[in-house]
Amino acid sequence: MEFRPCIDVHNGKVKQIVGSSLQDQGDQAAENFVATQDADYYARLYREANVRGGHVILLNAVGSEYYEATKAQAKKALSAWPGGLQVGGGIRSDNAKEFLDAGASHVIVTSYVFQDGVIRYDRLEELKKVVGKQRLVLDVSCRRVGDEYFVVTDRWQKLTKEKISTELLDRLSAYCDEFLIHAVDVEGKNGGIEQELVKMLGQYEGIPMTYAGGVHSYEDVRLLGELAKGRLNVTVGSALDLFGGKLSWKKILKECKKFADIN
Repeated sequence: MEFRPCIDVHNGKVKQIVGSSLQDQGDQAAENFVATQDADYYARLYREANVRGGHVILLNAVGSEYYEATKAQAKKALSAWPGGLQVGGGIRSDNAKEFLDAGASHVIVTSYVFQDGVIRYDRLEELKKVVGKQRLVLDVSCRRVGDEYFVVTDRWQKLTKEKISTELLDRLSAYCDEFLIHAVDVEGKNGGIEQELVKMLGQYEGIPMTYAGGVHSYEDVRLLGELAKGRLNVTVGSALDLFGGKLSWKKILKECKKFADIN
């Protein structure tokens, strides 16, 4: 179990938002925190502590008037911690190399391969050829529907027909190096983790996986470690002291290390 930092960029600024509030129309989102520092400031902090595998997420659509400013911020972070950060948001086979060349260790992809409610395996094959399995992360962020969880895409605005299961993860793992899973219903709300989802993901024994959503206390970190048997990495956003919250990221690092050898 590892702590994986996040640097979310929206409208050209580092922010923490309520994930379910994000809208392309008007580039709107409910904000928990807007940083005065640029993205490279946070990247340098993580570099100094040798914390790897964090993700930089571009929250504006490619056609947004803010997209270029958001991309510039993301690239500042990547250049400040080359090889130490992953990047996602609008990644396709034709622009993935641009971000790898800018310093990303991996590119994170979701909407490009989940289209019209189904998985585009042809695009997965294409990405695998362009990027390589070892540098691709699939974002299979999800929303609860009844007792099940379904993948959501397009900055968490569109529900697909793909249900989260160990079978789905096994199938997709042939194309990628890691998974990133946001529990969209609790993302950015500081109300606790999605426990049933964590339990389910903890049963998966394949490639590395990072969970995001709802962590707002050290108890949440410990609970996640226990429920997932130390198999999930975790990212914490608006609850961090760096983003106006109360949790020390350095203490979270220590909490995660307690579960590092659980398997």
